[in-house]
Amino acid sequence: MEILFLGTCACDYSPLLQTTYKDVFDKNARRSSCALIDGRYLIDCGYHCLEELRIAQIDLSQITDIFVTHFHSDHYNVECISQIAKASDRTLRVWVRAGAKVIAISNVEWKLMKKGTEYTVAENVKVTGLPANHNESVFPQHILLEVDGKKIFYALDGAWFLHETYYALKNANLDFLVLDCTCGDYEGDYRIGEHNSIPMIRLMLPSLKKWGVITEKTQVYVSHLAPSLHKSHEETVEILQKDGVCVAYDGLSLQL
Repeated sequence: MEILFLGTCACDYSPLLQTTYKDVFDKNARRSSCALIDGRYLIDCGYHCLEELRIAQIDLSQITDIFVTHFHSDHYNVECISQIAKASDRTLRVWVRAGAKVIAISNVEWKLMKKGTEYTVAENVKVTGLPANHNESVFPQHILLEVDGKKIFYALDGAWFLHETYYALKNANLDFLVLDCTCGDYEGDYRIGEHNSIPMIRLMLPSLKKWGVITEKTQVYVSHLAPSLHKSHEETVEILQKDGVCVAYDGLSLQL
């Protein structure tokens, strides 16, 4: 299974994306966060998504499903959904949290996800939306994907794990975990009510291991980094290395 990080940024984008890095990825000039699984399953479709797909030379017609974590513009963009839907005769399925207000888009089928309910996406793919600690007005959810028996939990835009999510993940033995890391290696940021910092992640990991959410074999990555709140990519890698955590970057492709 391929996991491709197309974008790994929070909202403070580098102006160099319009010039120097207009047509390439760069570890220190991140675009809006989204990821692509096996070239077919897209998690989020925000402000830069079409740029990211173009740079990565992704065939839009192969994308069958989009899973939306919430409705902030850096994760959800109607034009992106529309362009992907136009690329194929097949109906594009867009999965959102139940209760969200959606609009009619040609060739798009909206799939409303009740929290904690597992849905079959394909014969080998299942998805569950779990509660996220983020602004409720944008219908946030974390995405638990199971592909070919391997479990991926994509948990961006949410601080800590809510009680219900924590218990739903007990003994999940995740293969791959992606955590929000909007804030850097410091304390005292007001954003901790909806985003993680590096010290918060350090506190979470031992509990997640003790609860069976992750194991020594789980690959743990951070994404959704705000460049203005972090040191350089290279320095952040060095900071988190000792905690057994990897730092995702735009264009990073992994085999799971």
